[in-house]
Amino acid sequence: MLDPAAPQLVVNARMLQFSWLPADPDAVAALVPPGLRPRPDRQVFLCQYVVDDESQTSGFGVYSLTHLGVALDGIDPPPVGGTPGGWWTHYLASSPRVREYAAARGAPAAPGETRLVVQGGQLTAETHVDGTPIIRVVARVGHPGIRVCSGHHRYLTGRDGELFTADYPFVAEPVTPFEVESVEFLAPERQVYALRPANPLVICGGFYSPRVSFAYPSGPNALDAPSAAADLGPAHRVPARRAPSGLGTRA
Repeated sequence: MLDPAAPQLVVNARMLQFSWLPADPDAVAALVPPGLRPRPDRQVFLCQYVVDDESQTSGFGVYSLTHLGVALDGIDPPPVGGTPGGWWTHYLASSPRVREYAAARGAPAAPGETRLVVQGGQLTAETHVDGTPIIRVVARVGHPGIRVCSGHHRYLTGRDGELFTADYPFVAEPVTPFEVESVEFLAPERQVYALRPANPLVICGGFYSPRVSFAYPSGPNALDAPSAAADLGPAHRVPARRAPSGLGTRA
């Protein structure tokens, strides 16, 4: 087992990350533990990524991961390139090594497989549990240009009744164009269904990149006094050519 206090590095992962407004804000808020506050808009975040080769990590090896949860109010990472902190409600990793490492740091780690496929400018991202897809995202994607985005994401976890926080630095080469066309939660019987997006779909920002590098820092650390919340910027609506359900229309 990897030392959960040791840092880990991942380079050139294929990653989709974005956030939305939920269909059931009260159900989303109920997933946040006492002592933390969800954002007033109950924003939900999702990250789906794949590491294709063991040479891309310092110790994890090949794996795929979906993590998602609730954006928090008053929990900020460092100011440059930062976004509001998030509470992980689900952490679905294909690798037992990654699950053991994350669980020891307080993440709600469970088995799952993430698949990212790009064909003809369309990205299909699926998260599978027990061989069945539970989340499917379709997005229109282009190619990386000269722009690079970097910063930190702050994620919170809980262990033995105590809250912990860690800041995850990242560098990404996002594609242009990028447009989320549909987000489907396919398993109403699972807890993750509470995080499904509103209808019509409202996306609050995000990116896809075939090359994202990031680190799991040393720690995590016990949560200190929260800071003021950051502003993610204005949301944008799905284009009018998309169906009101949030699912892409057929030509």
